[in-house]
Amino acid sequence: MRRTLGPLPFLLALVVYLVASNARLRENPLDKLLPSPVRMAAAARSLAFEPDRRSGSRLLWLDTGASLERLGIGMSCAALAGLLLGLNLGLFPGLSALLQPFVTAVSIIPPLAVLPILFIVFGVDELSKVVLIFVGTFPVITREIMLAARNIPREQIVKALTLGATQLEVVYRIVLPQLLPRLLETVRLTLGSAWLFLIASEAIAAENGLGYRIFLMRRYLAMDVILPYALWITVLGFAFDLALKYFIAWRYPWYGVEEE
Repeated sequence: MRRTLGPLPFLLALVVYLVASNARLRENPLDKLLPSPVRMAAAARSLAFEPDRRSGSRLLWLDTGASLERLGIGMSCAALAGLLLGLNLGLFPGLSALLQPFVTAVSIIPPLAVLPILFIVFGVDELSKVVLIFVGTFPVITREIMLAARNIPREQIVKALTLGATQLEVVYRIVLPQLLPRLLETVRLTLGSAWLFLIASEAIAAENGLGYRIFLMRRYLAMDVILPYALWITVLGFAFDLALKYFIAWRYPWYGVEEE
């Protein structure tokens, strides 16, 4: 049923678009709002394979590389910091009492609301975009890892201490390996938000990137460029989500067995 019914909403959306596009183009062949698939394919091919006259670069790959670099740095820093802080918050009550209220308060702040502050403090270069992704995802990852650490069976910790393990050995040699799949799962679930923060920051101040190109083309109502870019972002997000999902299942086959 999943293979049969799953594609139906996509096919329905495609049919609705084709019918609406055909109707608008019949009335006005120069209509830009709903371009034909042929026009979008031509625009995508030009952006992907033809050098830009000004920069000499192939814009689609230039924008993709810039956006993925920002996304990768921001998410990597957030994942590493969230893992270390969440791990220690979950296992050390004193540290949790000190920092958990602060992390909770930060997680409530809408990241896009502080975007102007980030541009003022860090400038409009790459750092502010990376910091926005970090600020938007770090508290979520921290709280998820903290809850996962608290759910580790106490018996494991007691047995390890009884056998002579130090507190640091318990944290980083017993508990940490068990939290890695949860970390990857949390990163997978926060990628959607990270894309949102990336596109928003690129739309405001950038010289390249997928979000920058979309909002630049908006000025010219170039939907034949905007729609392929939006579709490309969707494909990238789906590919990352699927890759992380299968990596978790391959590398940590025991993860999720108890929940099932």
